[in-house]
Amino acid sequence: MSEISQEKPVYNYKVVRQFTIMTIVWGIVGMSLGAFIAAQLFAPVLNFDLPWLTFSRLRPLHTNSVIFAFGGCALFATSYYVVQRTSQVRLFSDKLAAFTFWGWQAVIVSAIITLPLGLTTSKEYAELEWPIDILIALVWLAYCINFFGTMIIRRVSHIYVANWFFGAFILTVLILHIGNSMAIPVSFGKSYSLYAGAVDAMMQWWYGHNAVGFFLTAGFLGMMYYFVPKQAGRPVYSYRLSIVHFWALISLYIWAGPHHLHYTALPDWTQSLGMVMSIILFVPSWGGMINGIMTLSGAWHKLRTDPVLRFLVVSLTFYGMSTFEGPMMAIKTVNALSHYTDWTIGHVHSGALGWVAMISIGSVYHLIPILFGQRAMYSVRLINVHFWLATIGVVLYIVAMWFSGVLQGLMWRAVNADGTLTYSFVESLEASKPFYVVRFIGGCFVVVGMLVMAYNTWKTVRAPKGSIAADAATQPA
Repeated sequence: MSEISQEKPVYNYKVVRQFTIMTIVWGIVGMSLGAFIAAQLFAPVLNFDLPWLTFSRLRPLHTNSVIFAFGGCALFATSYYVVQRTSQVRLFSDKLAAFTFWGWQAVIVSAIITLPLGLTTSKEYAELEWPIDILIALVWLAYCINFFGTMIIRRVSHIYVANWFFGAFILTVLILHIGNSMAIPVSFGKSYSLYAGAVDAMMQWWYGHNAVGFFLTAGFLGMMYYFVPKQAGRPVYSYRLSIVHFWALISLYIWAGPHHLHYTALPDWTQSLGMVMSIILFVPSWGGMINGIMTLSGAWHKLRTDPVLRFLVVSLTFYGMSTFEGPMMAIKTVNALSHYTDWTIGHVHSGALGWVAMISIGSVYHLIPILFGQRAMYSVRLINVHFWLATIGVVLYIVAMWFSGVLQGLMWRAVNADGTLTYSFVESLEASKPFYVVRFIGGCFVVVGMLVMAYNTWKTVRAPKGSIAADAATQPA
């Protein structure tokens, strides 16, 4: 072994700590917004007749907050941590790391200001106007340079598979963002897309579904491939399968976007191509899920006492469920029933709350003691409380939306003998109201869980270094 490989690297944990804490902060903000606008759907009076509190303005802020603020900070934190640990070298540039942190927070704050004011491009997941888009591109370019620069100067020859997923996510999101955000500015707060008509729609959903595919899937799979084996104390079940999973996923996902545009002006062959690719995508997705779950072979007993591992494993079950449901909903005949209904909302939150949030929360619980010099979290019992709050909340949410969505689809397509519609749109809304109440209750469970996490984190961070022992489960909650 060479002398340099024997030296213990001094990692940059400062930026990891910053992003980790902000993951929790923005999680509370974004999920609280979600619960609030969920309440507006059965109690519209909650917009207080204020334009900036209407559902139409707060909903894009909610999606940006949970995807890019909460999810984004989790991805920054874990990718910066994992690439340093697996490359056995400090980040390529501390200055670029600091720029990505403060630049990303500036993006989030800009969204909080502009979206309630109605300054929006109206593009799903890409609502932010052109000056903010430029800042996003600069931050992401810095992120890309820092991540790949760290891999280039690594001290080990092997590139661990988690970094393959992180790298693909970072590079693809940069391309997607720049491609879809091409616009002609007409003022500081207004621009028009460079594309028009069906081409604009195709560009948007090439971006939109691949934001799901790479931001919300590939990036978090990088998280899974590092933190599940670490928390379980077991190697990845099949390293070969993880490589097959990677290449199959990135080859297929990029084609799936047109399934968002069934029965539109998009050419029929393009819609069919998106449907076929979506169905095929089921195979690598389940390969990854099975690989993650089977990593627990020989360690299943740990689930009885380790709620952090429970978060990680349950996230994989939601990943498997979502990646079965998505291809099914991409089939045109199923889509004819599900599209524009709450079924889609249930599917999205099965992935967002069940997969993305749970894998992020589990990873953050793993990270916090390491980053702040403790052997464990302040209270393992509070982690367990959080786990059950999150799990019950997600199940209430998605089951309510499934029932509501299928009910809506059936009511909208019901016709009388003379060909007239059996139900008005308002009647379908009235029928959905009880399910909206259940969804709100589920959302409240999720938010309370995040508040429990924030308290547990606060007590862990504030404790003197090394004062919390590994048997923290015995401490009072």
